[in-house]
Amino acid sequence: MSGGAPDAVPGPPVCSAKGCRAAAVWVLAWNNPKLHTPERRKTWLACDEHREHLSNFLGLRGFLKDVVTLEEWERAAGDGPAEG
Repeated sequence: MSGGAPDAVPGPPVCSAKGCRAAAVWVLAWNNPKLHTPERRKTWLACDEHREHLSNFLGLRGFLKDVVTLEEWERAAGDGPAEG
C-alpha cells in the first residue's frame, strides 16, 4: 500500500479528529482523485468514537477508499513479523 504511515509523532498513534488525543484504532485510507493517482493512499487515524464521523466526511467527498484497523494496516505494510 502506498501512502505509508501517518506523519511520525513521538508516542503512540492518536486520532486525527480535531482536538482528540485518544489512541488510534482505525486507519482511514483515502485519496483525492483531483490531486492523487488512483493507487495513492493518504491516511487519517481514528479512535472508535470518531471513526464514523471521519469516514462520513471523506465518503461524502468520494475520497474514502478503505477503513481497516491500525493493526491490520501495520501488518499489511510489513511492520510486523512475517507469518508463515
